[in-house]
Amino acid sequence: MVIPVRDVNPVRRTPYVTYALIAANFVVFLLTPGIAGSVAGQSDLSQLCHLQAFLEHYAAVPRELIHGQLPRLVPTGEVGVGPHGAGCVVAPPEYRKSPPASVFTAMFLHGSWLHLLGNMLFLLIFGNNIEDRLGHVRFTLFYLVCGYAAAYGFAYFNDTSGDPLIGASGAIAGVLGAYLVLYPRARVWVLVPFLIFLPLRLPAWIVLGFWFVLQAVYSSGGGVSSAGTVAYAAHVVGFVVGMALAWPLRPGTPPPPEPRGLLWGRHAQPGW
Repeated sequence: MVIPVRDVNPVRRTPYVTYALIAANFVVFLLTPGIAGSVAGQSDLSQLCHLQAFLEHYAAVPRELIHGQLPRLVPTGEVGVGPHGAGCVVAPPEYRKSPPASVFTAMFLHGSWLHLLGNMLFLLIFGNNIEDRLGHVRFTLFYLVCGYAAAYGFAYFNDTSGDPLIGASGAIAGVLGAYLVLYPRARVWVLVPFLIFLPLRLPAWIVLGFWFVLQAVYSSGGGVSSAGTVAYAAHVVGFVVGMALAWPLRPGTPPPPEPRGLLWGRHAQPGW
């Protein structure tokens, strides 16, 4: 798997929405109950119970999205002792959960630093150009549509699952799909792990096409959605929806600048 570092595709305006989304994701991650222990690598039972209760409330759950099957008992965040030892206390929910609204809140939740940083890296590199092309308002709507389509698409194929679906990757996959359609020839600097990390400058169609093929292959083995696994099917759906929404904009999209220097290896010109 290649790691993108930056693209050679300047923007005309400041991507305020992209920056705001990144900031919001970091703030929500740091404020998520029970996440402090996971960051330090020392989650105790109390922290895990608080995290479970939070995710049950705010994460999207496939069977809730498709069938409206809300649980009768949910974790309260408290720790209790039962016949089988200590565990998380469950009780009837004290709130009324809206499955459609949970898709929105789930788009700002992440299960680990790796999950968060990986998503935000892709959004930072590729989101600014899509926001530049669409404008701030249309980009915001585009991001939300892709996120909702990815969540419901995943839920459709996993309609009996009660595992929480979290993360911004479905919406970001839509951004990647749009980038592939609008800027297939833009150069992207990536790090390729081969004994060491080799810096290469590749066309976007190779970088993003390879990413999409991997997601499609993995999803064919059955996408899953719990905090420790990846919802590959959501990535595939979000990517395809992003491509479809961006396709009408292709004719009026100016091509990215053609950088001089080497295609493979380090760039010989300033401003690599």
